[in-house]
Amino acid sequence: MGNYSIPRNRKRGSYKRVNVDNPAVGFITTAVVFALGVVLAGMIAFKLYLMSLPPIKNLNSLKPNIVTTFCAGDGQIIKTFAAYTYSNVELKEVPEQLVKALIATEDKNFYKHSGYDMFGLVRSMVANALAGKVVQGASTITQQLSRILFLSNERTFTRKIKELQVAAQIEKTISKDKILEMYLNNVYLGSGAYGVKGAARIYFNKNLNELTLPEMALIAGLPQAPSVYSPYNNIKLAEKRRNQVLLRMYKMRYINKETYEKAKKEPIKLSTMPVMYATNKAPYFCDYVMKELQKLGFSEDDIVNGGYKIITTLDYKAQIKANEAIIKNLNAWGMNKDINQAAVFSFSPIDGRILVYAGGKDYTKSQYDRVTQSQRPSGSAFKPFIYTAAIEKGFSPNDMLDDMPVKIGNWTPRNYGNKYRGKIPLYTALMVSSNVCAARLMDEIGVRPVIQLARVMGISTPIPFDYTIALGSNSVKLYEMTRAFGVFANGGYKVEPYAIERIESSRGTVLYEAKKARTSKVLNINTAATMTAIMKTVITSGTGRAANIGKPAAGKTGTTDDSKDAYFIGFTPDIVTGVWVGNDDNSKMGGITGGTIPAQIWRDVMLVATEPYANSDFEYPEVILNPFKASGVKVINQNDAKKSFEEDEDKSSKDEDNEIIKPDSVNPAEIIQQTLPLVKKKDIPTVEVKQERIEPAQANYAPIPLTSAPVGQ
Repeated sequence: MGNYSIPRNRKRGSYKRVNVDNPAVGFITTAVVFALGVVLAGMIAFKLYLMSLPPIKNLNSLKPNIVTTFCAGDGQIIKTFAAYTYSNVELKEVPEQLVKALIATEDKNFYKHSGYDMFGLVRSMVANALAGKVVQGASTITQQLSRILFLSNERTFTRKIKELQVAAQIEKTISKDKILEMYLNNVYLGSGAYGVKGAARIYFNKNLNELTLPEMALIAGLPQAPSVYSPYNNIKLAEKRRNQVLLRMYKMRYINKETYEKAKKEPIKLSTMPVMYATNKAPYFCDYVMKELQKLGFSEDDIVNGGYKIITTLDYKAQIKANEAIIKNLNAWGMNKDINQAAVFSFSPIDGRILVYAGGKDYTKSQYDRVTQSQRPSGSAFKPFIYTAAIEKGFSPNDMLDDMPVKIGNWTPRNYGNKYRGKIPLYTALMVSSNVCAARLMDEIGVRPVIQLARVMGISTPIPFDYTIALGSNSVKLYEMTRAFGVFANGGYKVEPYAIERIESSRGTVLYEAKKARTSKVLNINTAATMTAIMKTVITSGTGRAANIGKPAAGKTGTTDDSKDAYFIGFTPDIVTGVWVGNDDNSKMGGITGGTIPAQIWRDVMLVATEPYANSDFEYPEVILNPFKASGVKVINQNDAKKSFEEDEDKSSKDEDNEIIKPDSVNPAEIIQQTLPLVKKKDIPTVEVKQERIEPAQANYAPIPLTSAPVGQ
């Protein structure tokens, strides 16, 4: 009878027999023991090698070579990772609690190891291997210092070995206190701060000896990911990280429970943004570049200390013009408060290069990125998706639509200003941004095709299964809307925008070069041509006349209910630009519409951005838009038109169909003649339209009750 071990299972009386004489089990056991022996022997040999390394000469005089730069496409430097504040501080000048906070967070065994923690390294390697990604770090403070002072930031096994070598040499050269002092003076802590003294000044406008415990804990939490945990970028993450540091301090008995509980409840009180940002001409764009670099596998530590030259896609001249245009046009309309904001995003629909990127009007006051982070209702800027779906379904731009009141289920959309035109061509309906025509088209083609089309064109934010999206009731990101409009400009192809052209090492070696842009065919070229022809009329004769740059261009205005959001998104064959204007607190803007400030900003930016392309036109099949003359509809004569216009001006309720660039710049009657005859709602009966039935099988999108929606413009 063989030998057995019989471990007891959790249930009483239940046993499992394991045959320890099994040859396979014996072989595996022997192999594991042998492997562990090899690893242990290797660790001992490597440790002996590290112990034999000589000290480093002149270590005390070394300073980090910080020269990583971001450049625009023309070579203009737009950001340099040079120290905003770099001044040495002796260890005795650093508060004891700040030192303890850093040690607790970065290297709890700092005063015990020889520059490296071999068992910690093995532990992290095993954890990372099991997780399939980096979940644990093992760099000691000495290793981090060796990387800052001597090494590149390439992520290779060779560099890690060198890091251990240099760390061992540093430990032989200077004392632990001196190592800690050099680290405290050289570590990058985000927002341009190198060293704890600089961080104290940048984040809190204080000297080191004036910092509170929560402020010290915040600084101590930054080395792991400075931009991620910077309170200027994300104050909630900064607070969470600060509290993690405080918890580590409590667990290591550096502070008692009462102190811990009190400190973690303290609000973060920051100083104003550092002056250095005033010299950064594209700070929102640089933040985006940082994120793209991290997607490429570069850590923030790599970027800051790597000495790289990052050549970006930015059009420097157009970016400067965008910065100026935002301020100029907002101020011209009396929008000079901090809550009054605008954002601009521009890229090439051909190759995807991002050319202009402004996430707000003043980065020093708000780092919130309104290009990629903000989600706001799109208004009539969403209508091109409805019309595109209709064209794909077989509609012609010359098909006639009823610009008359309509009821769809419980929803009764209305035109801006309650003005209607009778039967008008489909292309004219988009040109003048008729709400009821968009609703009728939606009812005709269905909600689902519109949602599916918007998805493939680039809108990834949630879109409700609701008829009101015909007027842009759904929230979108400016980035996604602009990307989607690029499909119209590029013959039906969607192109993914990108920000980095090339990355060079400090020695000029090309480490990365952008590949050909990713493209996908999402529209028929005839559909793209038709929609472009229609949206050209928006600029030449419709709601977007303020955006006219005297070159072939197309676009669409958008304004939400009570003018809380206003858009102009337009394109030439070479450049697509989207502009959003609104208030951060979602309050009303009065008479601001997509054809006012957004169109004017768009024009200012595009006049500069399109300079290299002369007057290039779209190489599309010819699209004929039949001349239209209204008949059978009561026409407002010139005098009535002027009177109606003046009344609307007094009420600050400009009809987007008759948007005015500036009140005194044009003849009101001429504007109304340039559009189409108008009739009042009271003269037209309401027409009932059958609501599309949502079948159970269409449950991919949850039905939402049809209610009143924002009046898109």
